[in-house]
Amino acid sequence: MRIAAVIASLLLIGVVLWDAFETIVLPRRVTRRVRLTAAYYRATWRPWAALTRLVRARKRRELILSVYGPLSLLAIIVLWAVGLVFAFALLNWAAEMPLNVAAEQAGFGTYLYMSGTTFFTLGFGDVTPIGATGRVLAVVQAGLGFGVLAIVIGYLPVLYQAFSRREANISLLDARAGTPPTASELLRRHGRASQMHSLGELLEDWERWAADLMESHLSYPVLCFFRSQHDNQSWLASLTTILDTCSLVMVGVRGTPAWQAQLTFAMARHSVVDLSQIFNSKPREWDGSRLPAERLARLRLALAADGVPLSDGPEADERLAQLRRMYEPYVASLADHLQMPLPPWIHERDAVDNWQTSAFERNPQAVARTFESVCRECPDPASPADAGEHGFTLRIGD
Repeated sequence: MRIAAVIASLLLIGVVLWDAFETIVLPRRVTRRVRLTAAYYRATWRPWAALTRLVRARKRRELILSVYGPLSLLAIIVLWAVGLVFAFALLNWAAEMPLNVAAEQAGFGTYLYMSGTTFFTLGFGDVTPIGATGRVLAVVQAGLGFGVLAIVIGYLPVLYQAFSRREANISLLDARAGTPPTASELLRRHGRASQMHSLGELLEDWERWAADLMESHLSYPVLCFFRSQHDNQSWLASLTTILDTCSLVMVGVRGTPAWQAQLTFAMARHSVVDLSQIFNSKPREWDGSRLPAERLARLRLALAADGVPLSDGPEADERLAQLRRMYEPYVASLADHLQMPLPPWIHERDAVDNWQTSAFERNPQAVARTFESVCRECPDPASPADAGEHGFTLRIGD
């Protein structure tokens, strides 16, 4: 019995330390399915997600979902600490390490207390080992406790820096593609402002963003559960919007950077596919329901009205369908798993951007109209005299 407890404690120490190493230190995706952290997230996310589905109010549901990521991160750190404290207590108890207490007081609870004070380096000194082996184990455990604390202190800033980098581009997309972002709105706004030449720079930024997303979120999958600042935005919706935009450009939109769209599409799809493997989220069967024929026709009319004509005909429709088959099954599967709704291709009705809203204003449309009227009166930035007088200008269409 005691030998089995010694073996079990050593195995538990090894499992916890290796799991912490893979989760925090190892900068690459871990494909092994049998992991403490993977089992923890499978066991906690599913009931948490099921609970939130019972909440009808969207804002309250998003609030509950937003808590899970940071809370689960703290909980897994606590789980590692508890596992190590328990394992060392079991090891000392099973090996019957002598303590500086009466024999009748040296029960498992006393060993557990000593293990906790040693791991967290409290240094009370009321219960200490008196044998050489016990003292060596105490030093090792104290060193592990200090090391875990140091790694955690360095781990959290890395996570939140990656989160901040991710969210910056999502916020920048608000004024460019609407809220929630859509591919049609992104192209229309560039077309209205005669800024199609800047679309290439935008897609290049998002190519790098997708690469950074894949690198950081494969190394630290818990970031996938971190929600955006606004409940109508998400990293998955933004990434899907960029994939939609690249698909339209590749099918044929006059004056757009097709080559850059191909590069961004490849990087964005790579990110989606790899992240779906993290959660073992199998792609859904593609049925094309996200953009039916009648909505595609309305999308073409809306783009053409703003000077962004999309190639028409059966061949163009087939090319678009082929591109959509490459990523929509994956983003749909991730959306179901993470409870992050996908953006539409085109808004059913006029939507208000997040930057136009305020808790102190009841008429965001008035803010948008004021901004548009001011921008319409801005001088043409191509004029050297006007540019020198005003420094810069921003134009959006009617």
